[in-house]
Amino acid sequence: MSVAPASGPVTRLLIDGADTPDLVDRLLPLVYDELRHLARRHLQREHGPATLHTTELVHEAYVKLVGGSRVPSESKAHFFGAAARAMRQVLVDRARARSAQKRPPADGRVTVDGLQLADAVQAEAADVLALHDALTRLAEVDARAAQVVELRYFGGLTVDEAAEVLGVTGRTVKRDWQAARAWLYRALDDPAHG
Repeated sequence: MSVAPASGPVTRLLIDGADTPDLVDRLLPLVYDELRHLARRHLQREHGPATLHTTELVHEAYVKLVGGSRVPSESKAHFFGAAARAMRQVLVDRARARSAQKRPPADGRVTVDGLQLADAVQAEAADVLALHDALTRLAEVDARAAQVVELRYFGGLTVDEAAEVLGVTGRTVKRDWQAARAWLYRALDDPAHG
């Protein structure tokens, strides 16, 4: 994903149209393709059977994003950072729902294929929830590093784009990214870590 210059059409619309009632309708056509690309990247990371399609993730995240009290309007990079958080929340909500579904089939029979599918879905949900929990713990230790992970991993932003959103240098983002990745590897390897 590339963030257009500060004078790009999305940034101009976000800034100039922040208080207009038709902002949401005018914004979607400008950001939809990039949101789909971002959603596709998220879903490609998932393992096991697809339980959510790109279009569904985009729509659910967009509703979360624009359904709040205020659409992030500082810049396109800020908007996509918020979109990354919304997609993360949709994925976590879905993982929690899948994890809670442990009902046997209506006829009471379990097939090997069904069991394998259920195991794969449960494992995927556990992975998403483990990452979410680890990222939440990281935020308690180093909030900016957790934001860097959210922007880069969930948002697909480059180092420079994340730096713009956070108001820091690219070098700072690189350091935070390296430290956060190391912390998350340890936390995911040993859940007691953190």
